[in-house]
Amino acid sequence: MAPQNGHKRTASQENLLLDYVRRLEKHQAGRLAVHIRLSGLRPFNRREHHVRVAADSFELLIKNLLGQLFILKNSDLFFIFKTEARNDVDTAVQKIRYLFSDDPLLADEDGDQSKFARHYNVEKEFDKILKLAKSMADEEKSGANAARSRKGGRAALKSRQSRGTPLTPEVLARVETALARADLSNLVRRQFVCGVSSQGVPEPAFSELFISIDDLRETLLPGVNLAGNRWLFHHLTESLDRRVLAMLSKTDQITITGDLSFNLNVSTILSPDFLAFDDNITASRRGSLVVEIEKTDIFADLSAFLFARNFVQQRGYRICIDNLTFQTMPLLDRERLGADFIKLVWDPEMVDGGEELQERVRAMVRRASQSRVVMCRCDDREAIDFGQSVGVQFFQGRQVENLIAEDNRRRDLLRLKRRIERS
Repeated sequence: MAPQNGHKRTASQENLLLDYVRRLEKHQAGRLAVHIRLSGLRPFNRREHHVRVAADSFELLIKNLLGQLFILKNSDLFFIFKTEARNDVDTAVQKIRYLFSDDPLLADEDGDQSKFARHYNVEKEFDKILKLAKSMADEEKSGANAARSRKGGRAALKSRQSRGTPLTPEVLARVETALARADLSNLVRRQFVCGVSSQGVPEPAFSELFISIDDLRETLLPGVNLAGNRWLFHHLTESLDRRVLAMLSKTDQITITGDLSFNLNVSTILSPDFLAFDDNITASRRGSLVVEIEKTDIFADLSAFLFARNFVQQRGYRICIDNLTFQTMPLLDRERLGADFIKLVWDPEMVDGGEELQERVRAMVRRASQSRVVMCRCDDREAIDFGQSVGVQFFQGRQVENLIAEDNRRRDLLRLKRRIERS
């Protein structure tokens, strides 16, 4: 039976499963199936590498043409196989069951093992399998349509925001009232600053804690360009500074481990809010905190910055000057300003500018001290490769987060494989 047009157009695993089941209508004899419900596991047990390890259990059977595996969007596995492979399939299912034995789904089975793995006889239960495959394909199609709709809606919203309603004093007053009541813990993001080895393995130095302005805008004021008015936006960041300090003071609101950095305005450091925050934390904790200050704050009032720097460093905090570009970095001397770190924003122009510009960047990094420079907004491998070529030792950005996730996957995969081998 030839695939229908819809299936040809959408090569999802759900549609491929439905097409395969329809092809089996005239070849039902000698076929069995098993539906492994990984979707019922806790989220931390069905990440991509867990699903991959479970699917690998059927690899030899697939190579020997004894069965066909479908990995569904919800992480479930559906394996249709020949009867002679039954014992090997049972062994594979038991390995997968052992792999997730600490999950509540398996702990609460009470003898009913079909909650996790449901077996079918294709010849006797063909209609049931066909109905299940159809429902999976329909569900996947609905989900894909909804995802496209959400993506289109988000794109339209971002477009409106970039040119949207400007921030006014009246709107700012509404935002600050909402901020006072809102639970911002779900808007807090954490991004690591890492060294990166020659093998691409990340080595965390500290992590930055910040509130996502984009998410805040979507949550409180969709359609408003929060950064449209520089001075009102600065006032808004002062309100956010106070909320961050309040959250850092209450460890029950947000988990804090390791060395941590966070952005503050100079005016916030000199305010009673920072004094109250400082009184609430231990002296040993101060040494693990890095206060990040925007370069514009330094340009706006150098004497206020120097006073704030002296105060926080005497208390044991470290200082990082944030958001320097290769054009502005020569204007600030890290050592004379007494900063512990500076952040250089990655810009592809540093590569495209040729050898002369690259040598200037290398000299700037050397002057600032290589172990004191963080290259931030590194969203691809080129950023890290260039940074290392000019002596930068620390990196931050999406590419670094990808390396951390990949390193975690490797470690988890190794642990999972060792568990399977022990079983």
